[in-house]
Amino acid sequence: MNASTEEQPSSSFDTLKWGVIFLLLAGAVAGNYVYGEESVLIRAVAVVVMVGVAGLIALQTEKGRNAAIFAKEARTEVRKVVWPTRQEAIQTTGIVLVVTLLMSLLLWGLDSVLFWLVGLVTGMQV
Repeated sequence: MNASTEEQPSSSFDTLKWGVIFLLLAGAVAGNYVYGEESVLIRAVAVVVMVGVAGLIALQTEKGRNAAIFAKEARTEVRKVVWPTRQEAIQTTGIVLVVTLLMSLLLWGLDSVLFWLVGLVTGMQV
């Protein structure tokens, strides 16, 4: 089997963009720490803006575009899902609970029998 993979040549600007993104996110963390005396609202808005700018820059890279395309396709697939009705969900939950109860009782009984047998063989009663 001969599988060939396509390698997209990464732009040299992509590396620069990822560096800027890293600096923006590190700056958001450091700025939040350095300006700890400022209002929480101001710091939160500044962090959200910096993360938003970093996200917009990330969307300009090849990996960012691929991630955006993937997210759009995933959203389309989620819309195609046929979700169970309330009654189906309740019935399925009931079945799972009953089977779980039965299995726990079965395992408890098996454990008790094995514990008794080991005690009988070893002569140690607890």
